[in-house]
Amino acid sequence: MARGLFWLLSAATLVLYLVMVKWSLPYIASEAGGLAAFDMRPVGYTFDDAHAFLAALSDAGNAFYRDVQHQLDLLFPGLLAAWLFLTIAALLPSRLGYWRYVIAAPVILTAVFDWAENGAVAGMLAAGTDGLTEEMVRTANGWTIAKATASTVAYTALLVLLIWKGVARWRRRSVS
Repeated sequence: MARGLFWLLSAATLVLYLVMVKWSLPYIASEAGGLAAFDMRPVGYTFDDAHAFLAALSDAGNAFYRDVQHQLDLLFPGLLAAWLFLTIAALLPSRLGYWRYVIAAPVILTAVFDWAENGAVAGMLAAGTDGLTEEMVRTANGWTIAKATASTVAYTALLVLLIWKGVARWRRRSVS
């Protein structure tokens, strides 16, 4: 049962990711003259970058970003964080017991930071070019960078654990 739920979570996370990467985020970029959405700027952005994006973004693109994209991005961070949490915990040695979950718990920050970013971006979208402030951009940019940093740490941990498990499996097969 648990394995089936894990694969259902994996599929839901992947499908939602593909919907955003292949449909909603490209649509936003097309409505902004090719400029990437705030969510797709892991190294951050300046006030001028944010202002240029908002100036280029059509009214339809702005509404789509606030409504459709943010609805999708309400679900995705939680699904991804749950998937990362369960995967990392499962890859850690079972002898660690419940500590596997404690060690994996920081990946939940990826979702917290993503949701905070979404709220800050929604504020910038609502403000538009006329209402945009340096403080709004600084706040949103901070959450964007925090999300990217936490995600990088989580993905690196996942990659290290996958390599470690793969090498261990290869060694066991080599010995047999």
